[in-house]
Amino acid sequence: MPIQILMPALSPTMTEGTLAKWHVKEGDEIASGDILAEIETDKATMEVEAIDEGIVGKLFVAEGAEGVPVNQVIAVLLEEGEDASAIDAAAGAAPAAASIALAMLRQAPRRPRRRLPPPRHHHRQPKRPAHRLR
Repeated sequence: MPIQILMPALSPTMTEGTLAKWHVKEGDEIASGDILAEIETDKATMEVEAIDEGIVGKLFVAEGAEGVPVNQVIAVLLEEGEDASAIDAAAGAAPAAASIALAMLRQAPRRPRRRLPPPRHHHRQPKRPAHRLR
């Protein structure tokens, strides 16, 4: 089964980014640790490394594309013995899975928030008697 490469979240608040540059092209053989692309956010530019090995089957996002949502399929790797016919099935699987997960989160019952006690101050000044406040 082809391996999907998803747009990574480079920070907890990141929702989209820019695919600044591809370091690979379709048909390239890659190994784990090879640099695939450069991703830009409003704060930083980072390189995306391959986790798996295989052949770049298809690049779904063009170089320089802005506003690419996190977890969108940006490329597909083919494993040994796979051909290009498996690419289309892999491309459609991630968006469907992501929308199902989002729908499940929306339907999940929410837990009431627990109220926390006020913080304790360990270095409090002792209270002075009222007659010594003058």
